[in-house]
Amino acid sequence: MTSDRMQSEFFSQLAGPFTGEALFDCLQDAVFFVKNNRGEYVVVNQTLVERCGLRAKRALLGRRADEVFPPPLGLSYREQDEKVLKSGEAILNQLELHFYPSGSRGWCVTNKLPLRNRDGRVVGLVGISKDVQNANERSEDYSHVAEVIHQIQTRYGEPLRVKDLAARAGLSEYQFDQRIRKIFQITPGQLLQKVRMEVAVRRLRETKDSIAMVALDCGYSDQSAFTRQFHQTVGLSPSAYRRMFRQTPG
Repeated sequence: MTSDRMQSEFFSQLAGPFTGEALFDCLQDAVFFVKNNRGEYVVVNQTLVERCGLRAKRALLGRRADEVFPPPLGLSYREQDEKVLKSGEAILNQLELHFYPSGSRGWCVTNKLPLRNRDGRVVGLVGISKDVQNANERSEDYSHVAEVIHQIQTRYGEPLRVKDLAARAGLSEYQFDQRIRKIFQITPGQLLQKVRMEVAVRRLRETKDSIAMVALDCGYSDQSAFTRQFHQTVGLSPSAYRRMFRQTPG
């Protein structure tokens, strides 16, 4: 039995659609949500309700982020949603500053992924934002680190060095390493590698670009270095991964 068939058989036995809502209600350091193609909340966890200064989930359902959060944060979140809904591309590991009803502020890492129907069309999104630190702890300024993370996520094709990234954040290499580990539970070098591999995997799936071009655009000096790293990370060569994906229905 294939994994897809096994999953379909299992979920078909449930009384209702599985959203994970009850599970995410147990998490105090993360907000969870599902939104429709208009960016309106369809499913939320209790932590998100409380972070918005509300009492009941029904006060959030059917509303968009810019109708809940104050400007400019609300507009920024809505623009994120629209980007995912229109492009079908996920937003991964985005470091963001949040403000809480108490007036305190804190940093979180946000991930938003598109949800597709059986025809492959984007019909909504699912997201989670996990605290880097608890809202009641002393707020630490991650603004410079956020700028550097944005640089990694947008300029991954350039020859980025951890030493230079740390200097840009105004930190020593050790301090920068500790901040990144605290946020992502991986080293700065691993974060850069992760970003490059995520882009490479998407390019191999969705384009006909040559492997050499993908390697160069993802910051590797030559195709052989890229192939070694890709095989180490994914378990297949780039060409084998591309063949496998194209031969797999859906």
